[in-house]
Amino acid sequence: MMKNNPKRYTVTAALIYANGPIHIGHLAGCYLPADIYVRYLRLKGKDVAFVSGTDEHGVPITIKAKKEGTTPQGVVDKYYGIIKDSFEQFGISFDIYSRTSNPVHHETSQEFFTTLNNKGYFDEVVTEQYFDETAQQFLADRYIVGECPVCHNEGAYGDQCEKCGSSLSPTELINPKSTISGAKPVMKATKNWYLPLDRMQPEIEKYVNSHTEWKPNVFGQCQSWLKQGLQPRAMTRDLEWGVKVPLEDAEGKVLYVWFDAPIGYISMTKEWAAANGKNWEDYWKSEDTKLVHFIGKDNIVFHCIIFPAMLMAEGSFILADNVPANEFMNLENDKISTSRNWAVWLHEYLVEFPGKQDVLRYALAANAPESKDNDFTWKDFQTKNNSELVGIFGNFVNRTVVLTQKFYDGKVPERGTLQDIDQQTLDALKQLPCDVSDAIKNYKFRDALASMMEIARLGNKYLAETEPWKAIKEDPERVKTIMNIAMQITATLAIVAEPFLPFTSEKLYEQLKLSEWNLNGPKREWIDAGNADLVPAGLEIGSGALLFEKIEDETIDKQVQKLLDAKRMNELEGKTVAPLKENIQFDDFAKLDIRIGTILEAEAVKKSKKLLKFLIDDGLEKRTILSGIAEHFTPEEMVGRQVTFIANLAPRMMMGIESQGMILMAEDKDGSLSLLQPHKEVWNGAGVS
Repeated sequence: MMKNNPKRYTVTAALIYANGPIHIGHLAGCYLPADIYVRYLRLKGKDVAFVSGTDEHGVPITIKAKKEGTTPQGVVDKYYGIIKDSFEQFGISFDIYSRTSNPVHHETSQEFFTTLNNKGYFDEVVTEQYFDETAQQFLADRYIVGECPVCHNEGAYGDQCEKCGSSLSPTELINPKSTISGAKPVMKATKNWYLPLDRMQPEIEKYVNSHTEWKPNVFGQCQSWLKQGLQPRAMTRDLEWGVKVPLEDAEGKVLYVWFDAPIGYISMTKEWAAANGKNWEDYWKSEDTKLVHFIGKDNIVFHCIIFPAMLMAEGSFILADNVPANEFMNLENDKISTSRNWAVWLHEYLVEFPGKQDVLRYALAANAPESKDNDFTWKDFQTKNNSELVGIFGNFVNRTVVLTQKFYDGKVPERGTLQDIDQQTLDALKQLPCDVSDAIKNYKFRDALASMMEIARLGNKYLAETEPWKAIKEDPERVKTIMNIAMQITATLAIVAEPFLPFTSEKLYEQLKLSEWNLNGPKREWIDAGNADLVPAGLEIGSGALLFEKIEDETIDKQVQKLLDAKRMNELEGKTVAPLKENIQFDDFAKLDIRIGTILEAEAVKKSKKLLKFLIDDGLEKRTILSGIAEHFTPEEMVGRQVTFIANLAPRMMMGIESQGMILMAEDKDGSLSLLQPHKEVWNGAGVS
């Protein structure tokens, strides 16, 4: 059952493979919503452990190591640093961000496995698996490629065809081969330890069915798995890289990555607790603790069925109260793909948009794929910044601060008698933080963000209707009340915006000097939000500074072009060199008269997009040659150049003009043309042999 008033919270965000940097799909999927949730809980004064790290075992790591010509340890060390750095700069406020290669994780995972084994939970099963006789090792699913039986893509993996999306098993592939040696694998017997999910299904069903409040995509996917009937799943693998299986008869075997990875949440909590004088068991074994997993939809089965089954088998751990999984974030109407470099990489964004972490946080939260796949576009990013952050949020705060400086030398004025519009505004101000709170507690972060922005809209509406810049001349006492209320709205905005826009919230605290007037410590708590007396009269605020800047078209165009360039490079990499034509005899080649000539004149051919007309000095006379290169060269840049041409090609009529030869070109992968020219100037009519 759902826990409504827990003493503490353990919040986890998915462990990402340490085989590449972070992109916006990762952020929108689980890390940003998790951070919003945790920041909100902290503002509510809750005891929270926010835990995540890198998953540093499994086949993707070894594949990346092979590709980069390094060791698995070299790969995880490199990307752990990049990922951790990016998260810190982006303001993801983990209490600990650790890694599964740490000794404490290996020890914790092995202890967990041993406990289950001693309790007799595992079935030892001998199965036939693919084995590479050349490399002398068993092959994990991703080390086997072959023809997909569904769409006949020849590069399908042993677990999935990335072209048609079909889930596969290695034995379903047509003409399988090892990616390590290229050899055809053979079937060989091997023993592994299986968790009998089939026998545990009644207990798992009872757990899942007790959480009908889960998001429909999560609950629905769980029901689908349960309806099909759970099957035993191997918790060990025949690999070298990973957590060693702590049994004498398990040489050359490691724990299945989806067995050891979620245990990482526990081992990382141990690390954090030890460093902070806390008892880690309070966060994993107390019924007074609420456990929440933030993940992407591709991890639902592991966090809602397999990991809970492991915890049930162990017997002393609490189970997740909620698993708010998001759908996928696409990019410019196309699926994000790291292999195709079709992504917005966080570490690059932080360099190219310095100081604009909150702009990306806002754009991703506003378009969060909470119930269906959603799309990130650079144009929408620009609109969110210019129209909403600059035009609504920033505009209200700037007007409030500037007018307070102008009218009262930066000191918050006393509030006088309230008119109806004042009371209505204060009533709305009191309600809006409650709306934000309700949405966050129900994991509806898009709605929560919209309600937060309603506070800024409320402020703009209030100033527009009361017009203090006009009223100051007719009723200066009235303006004191207006600006006092505007300042209360601004201060509430500083508190309520913190989970979504932490860097902006910090700037607001500095501008308003709110930390100098402490009610609940250096920062106000959520309970203060909406308070009509949040900012005391007489408080001297700081000078105003723009919270956001407009983003120009040129900046956005540059990012769009960067993606297009990546797509073009990916397409080029997919192109292959044309096969050789059939052999010819020397006498056939000798018939060609290939010469060098200089272009004297050049012009476009009317009514043709492709043809240029050239007058060429061939050393004997001047001849006209037409060439289809107008999309690659201008007439002006061709004049004076020496070119290679076939001099004895039979004349041909083109667009009513006789062409007396053919200029030779080289075509690159992308279709661009290059002239075949001598490396130094030669005499016109020189033969090529």
